[in-house]
Amino acid sequence: MPPNFGLRCGASDNVRMPRTLPTSLTLGSLVVDTPVVLAPMAGITNAAYRRLCAEQGAGLYVCEMITSRGLVEGDQHTRDMLVFDELETVRSVQLYGTDPVYVGKAAEILCAEYGVAHIDLNFGCPVPKVTRKGGGGALPWKRVLLGQILEAAVAAAAPYDVPVTMKTRKGIDEDHLTYLDAGRIAQESGVAAIALHGRTVAQAYSGEADWDAIARLVDHVDIPVLGNGDIWEAGDALRMVEQTGAAGVVVGRGCLGRPWLFRDLAAAFAGEQVATLPTLGEVTGMMRRHAELLSRHMGEVRGCKEFRKHVSWYLKGFAAGGELRRSLGLVDSLAALDALLAELDPTEPFPTAELGTPRGRQGSPRNRVVLPEGWLDDTDGSDCGLQEDAGEATGG
Repeated sequence: MPPNFGLRCGASDNVRMPRTLPTSLTLGSLVVDTPVVLAPMAGITNAAYRRLCAEQGAGLYVCEMITSRGLVEGDQHTRDMLVFDELETVRSVQLYGTDPVYVGKAAEILCAEYGVAHIDLNFGCPVPKVTRKGGGGALPWKRVLLGQILEAAVAAAAPYDVPVTMKTRKGIDEDHLTYLDAGRIAQESGVAAIALHGRTVAQAYSGEADWDAIARLVDHVDIPVLGNGDIWEAGDALRMVEQTGAAGVVVGRGCLGRPWLFRDLAAAFAGEQVATLPTLGEVTGMMRRHAELLSRHMGEVRGCKEFRKHVSWYLKGFAAGGELRRSLGLVDSLAALDALLAELDPTEPFPTAELGTPRGRQGSPRNRVVLPEGWLDDTDGSDCGLQEDAGEATGG
């Protein structure tokens, strides 16, 4: 059974409650009990992690991003990523693509063959290998192409009554903003909602997210807007909704090593001001549950190897020694994991200094975003000859 943490009041969540607090999220025919979405993250939001987070609180949990051409052409690695837990009743997938035909066909496959209930389109990825091909956060600069892709996906999903949403960033950089046009195009294309990460592609994950941009997008469109960026605690989510008028939030790096954040978020949107402060013993219970779920889906050896990347996030701020951390980073079986976790002090309190602090990758802003030659010359893109790599698998 998943660890059952107590909910303890925390100073980080002593915020003024929004006057209008959304209690659910409506995406076309899909109603999400809590207005919270787990952002797709490459190598992170697999079936095991989605279930782990779902055990903590209500919300929408999105599968890591897959490529449309890879799905259409039957790439095995792409297909292998489309694994769902047996308790995952609402299947949500993020799709990447630069060709309207491939995106439309991929959307139909997801609906017809995989029974998805929600499709999200990625127009926010800042990774250079994606933007150099005109994909991810670079694509909304081509307004016509963006509309063609959105329309193709919406049309393909419509017979199955599956809502299509999109996620984007403010723009390529501060001189090439796209989010307001992207919102208008999304609305005109029949998209059910748009999520905005309040950073540009050039910022990647550095600096602070611009929540004012999210508020401007809310005022600019009639469809629901989801806010993304710098949600480290449940109180941050409430502040974002209060300041921007967003219909909900998308949470990515904030839940790394802290899947119980979704319990805090569910409680917060239900009107409670809480923070989960687990002891180290409770955290190790969550770590064991995570490794167990990974092993169930992937096999024990591979599952334990996948778990290694999460160790530093779970133990962030705790007093675990360097040698023990290194050993945990090499774990290859559940038995070995159990033996190592037993060496930790289960009574050690949660390091409250970590509350409200960034987690995961941050880095520095980029001097230049890698784009296809002549990409910024026009905003059409309907015949720019972009090529997708069927075998490429990237993350949102």
